[in-house]
Amino acid sequence: MNDKDYIKECLSLAKQAKVKNEIPIGALIIKDGVVISKSHNLSISNNDPTAHAEINVIRDACKKINNYRLSNAVLYTTLEPCIMCIGAICEARINRVVFGAYSNIKTDTNEDFKLIKKKYNLDHTPEFFGGILEKECALIIKDFFKAKRR
Repeated sequence: MNDKDYIKECLSLAKQAKVKNEIPIGALIIKDGVVISKSHNLSISNNDPTAHAEINVIRDACKKINNYRLSNAVLYTTLEPCIMCIGAICEARINRVVFGAYSNIKTDTNEDFKLIKKKYNLDHTPEFFGGILEKECALIIKDFFKAKRR
C-alpha cells in the first residue's frame, strides 16, 4: 500500500465518525509495514476534548506494542494535526506524518513545525507530508460543518 491508500482508509474512518456526529477525521498508524491502530474523532462521544483521531491511535498503538515510543512509525490522518496532536506525535517519537487536508491555509507544515519546536522546546522532529487526497479530505469536513449550520 502507498500513502494514497492509507489516506483512503483514513477517509473511511472519517465517514464512521460522521455517522456518529463526530467531526469527521480518521487516522491510523503503520509500524514495520503493518497497520497497528485505527481510529476517528471521539471527542463528542467520549466528552473528551483530547479524543482526536491522532491521539486515539497513538494511545492504542502504544498499548498494543507495550511502549510509549512509536519510533519508525508513520501516522496517517485526514487533516493536518493540531498543536495538541503535534505534541503527542513528538512525545511518541513518530517519524513521519502524512495528512490529507490542510487545517487552514496551505503552508509548509515542516517550516511551521520549526517555529513550534523552537517555542516549545520539542525534542523530536517528525517529517510532515500534506495534501494527499486533499480535496476529498477537505470536502468531508466542509460538508459536515455546512450541514451543522443549516
